[in-house]
Amino acid sequence: MKTTSILSAILLIFISAKVSGQGCCSGGSGSPIAGGTSQGVLLDRQAELSTSYQYINSNKFLTGDKPAMNFLNNYHTKYLYSRFAYGITKDFTLSIESGYYFNKTQVPLGNSQPNETNKGIGDLIIFPRYDVYNHNTEKTRTEVTIGLGYKIPVGKYWDSSVVYVDPGTGKKYYTTQAPAVMPTTGSQDVILYGFAYRGYPLKKLRFFSNFVYIHKGWNPLGEKFGDYASLSLFAGTTVLKKIGLTLQLKGEFVDKMQTNNNIDMVAVYNLDITSTGGKKIILAPQINYSYKKFSVYGLTEIPIYQYVNGTAIGAEYLFTVGLAYRFSFVKMN
Repeated sequence: MKTTSILSAILLIFISAKVSGQGCCSGGSGSPIAGGTSQGVLLDRQAELSTSYQYINSNKFLTGDKPAMNFLNNYHTKYLYSRFAYGITKDFTLSIESGYYFNKTQVPLGNSQPNETNKGIGDLIIFPRYDVYNHNTEKTRTEVTIGLGYKIPVGKYWDSSVVYVDPGTGKKYYTTQAPAVMPTTGSQDVILYGFAYRGYPLKKLRFFSNFVYIHKGWNPLGEKFGDYASLSLFAGTTVLKKIGLTLQLKGEFVDKMQTNNNIDMVAVYNLDITSTGGKKIILAPQINYSYKKFSVYGLTEIPIYQYVNGTAIGAEYLFTVGLAYRFSFVKMN
């Protein structure tokens, strides 16, 4: 028996989400997978439909690891992430994933400028995973899974907004919106993934970890957002037969942004690329309730330590809730 449905249901951390985290440009995770979901593989011809809603809100701005003043008033996003996964064989699972931003908003200081906000579909992620090792006994379950994903930008990566309307002529003046409010970075990225699981069914204990590395490509504007890496450790148990409790410790690293020499990011976006990228350590408690083929889950992220290059948006509040449904195309014995 492969890893049970409770695993992929309770372990959402970005929603991965996809969140296009990039130093100055995000108050959340940098993973384009829904929270860097810990995923093993499904059973042969088993399918999973899941969707999750993530809310990010930050009034925290940092210079290095110290509070920064006079930067922004607020940054917040609302995001819906969905995935369809199918077990092609007992060892190989393929998932198709995407998401939609209801809003990504920066609120500037004072009332001199309007909010910068955008919405729309983000990326399409094709994510195959292969179970390289699986061994079960009466007392233990062990699984090792690797994955190689590909992110295809679908939504907007460049847009502008009205900043002033001449009261006499009605002429509108526009400015380029910040990358932080774009639904996608516009680049094609490669995702490397590893997952290791050790369970003790009789004791109702689970220990597992995952590793995600995202190699970012260049977008058509000549911008390359920094590569992303994360390592997570999890410990979980089951109480009252249907409730799963999990605690996650995650470390994240985002590299600095790069641009072609002919792009002046300060002039175009009012963005200093030396103030992109950073690192953080996060604690994430998670809860899951399973009923038949359904699982409902929720989590929050608590930043323990964070450091940003230059001055940037820090992580403050992140909440995710979701629903997963598993079914099989063949009758299970």
